[in-house]
This record gives sequence, C-alpha cells and structure tokens, in this order.
Amino acid sequence: MKYQMFHWLCLLSLSLSLPLLFWFGHVMTRAGLSLGLRRGGLGGYLRISPAGVDQLLHMHCSQCALVSSSGQMLAAGVGEEIDKVGCVIRMNNAPTQGYEKDVGSRTSVRVVSHTSVPLLVKNERYYFQQSADTTYVFWGPERNMRQDGKGHVFNALWKIAEKYPKVQIYAVTTEKMQYCDGLFQNETGKNRMKTGAFLSTGFFTMILAIDLCDSIRVYGMIDDNHCSRANHSAVPYHYYERNRVDECRMYRFHEHTQRGGHRFITEKAIYAKWATRHKMEFKHPSWSL
Repeated sequence: MKYQMFHWLCLLSLSLSLPLLFWFGHVMTRAGLSLGLRRGGLGGYLRISPAGVDQLLHMHCSQCALVSSSGQMLAAGVGEEIDKVGCVIRMNNAPTQGYEKDVGSRTSVRVVSHTSVPLLVKNERYYFQQSADTTYVFWGPERNMRQDGKGHVFNALWKIAEKYPKVQIYAVTTEKMQYCDGLFQNETGKNRMKTGAFLSTGFFTMILAIDLCDSIRVYGMIDDNHCSRANHSAVPYHYYERNRVDECRMYRFHEHTQRGGHRFITEKAIYAKWATRHKMEFKHPSWSL
C-alpha cells in the first residue's frame, strides 16, 4: 500500500505543482488510513496481550450509542433503547448495574483513562471476567503507558492481560495521542499543553466513535451553551455519584483553571462542529446544531 502511494506520487510530481502534490499526498494518506479500517484494522489502537503489543483493533459498527457518564442520564428512561443499538460505548468505570432503566445494560466498548485504571483493577473480576465480551481501550500519557518497564499503568494492564488473556485490551498509541492534540489545536487555535489542559476521556471516546462507527447516537451529553442558560438543569457530574459536585460547576472550574483541567465546554463546541461532518445526533438532551 505504501509503495503504491509513493509510486503514484512520483508519477504525479512530473505534472503537478509542489503545493498540489503535497495536498494530494495528504488525501492519499487519509484514504489509505480509511482503507486500513476495513483491511488491516483500526490504526492508533494496539492490543495489549501476552503475545505482544502489535495487533490493531479489528472492529466496525454500523450504529453506536455513546453513553455519557453525566447525571443527565438519571431518569432518562432510555436503557432499552440504548441496548437495541449495535454497539454501546461507555467511559471509565461508569456502571450499569442498578441503572439499567436509564443507561442500559450492554457494553461493547469501554474507553478508560489512565487515572481510572485502579478503579477497574479494584473490581477486576467484574470488568475482566464477568464482562469479558467488552473491548477495553485505555489512554494515557507516555510516562504512564511506556512499554520499557517504567510505565506503571501499562504494567498494570499487562498483568491483567496475562491473567485474563481472552479479554480484548487496547492502548491508544503515542501517535494517536499526538493526533488528538493536533485536532484540538486545529479546532481551537490553541496548543493544549500551553494552555495547561488535558483532553478528557470524552474527547478520546468521541474520536474512537468516529473511527469506529458509521453513525453515532450520543446520550446524556450537554452542549457548550447549556451551563450558561438561566434555566439549565442541575445534575451531578456523574450519574452514579449522587453526592458529588454539580455538573456545570465542575465544567466551569475545569474550563477556567490554569493548569491540569479539562476543557469540557470547549470540547462540546468541537463536537458540535464534528456533528455537521459526521452522522451524529445528541439525545437527552438534544442539541440544536
């Protein structure tokens, strides 16, 4: 595939201007990556298994339900609707037991932050034995995910993979992490690291969903203007943590903190842009795009 692309670019260089040649190379590269989704697996996600870390994620869904961990899901009553969707995507340690009526019971893919790994390990029998049919995708900075024995999160995941070899455990590659940073900067004009922010699990989940799914239904995610409306709903940050901080209060704090925060509100504005280019709808609450 790479050789064919190079061959065509060489031929085109005889007749195309240099700027146009670079543009064509970019398009061909994107086309090659899209082709890889169907033939060689999904780039940017490598499996962690006792056999090694070199297997791409082989998965494709015609329709996905991306279920937010937001308190907006409380009393949503859409559990049955969610369970009927082909692939159900959840985040971090968001539970289903006891919340089935609102969030459903099935989990096809679970995207997990490096900071939430201890929560899954603490309840490993549930996540990696009872829910062995779930595909797990873990993301984290290089210092935690490095594979030279010094990445403590990667080491923990490796032990889990050895203990439960049938479980599909994947890690977001360093290149994919950098790609996500580039997307954030392209959409906002701001360098993520210079602003002192971290991308959220929701951001990585949304990118995976776009890579993975032909169409996406997002449940329980508020838009970027929700918290500025006078009559906005007051719900907990997570539906399974009733006594924790209010969602909008958490979002405002993270949006304006100078170091170490997530730009939740900014990310929601980015999703609204993506929804105009991808088959995506937002439910409970619905968005006006």
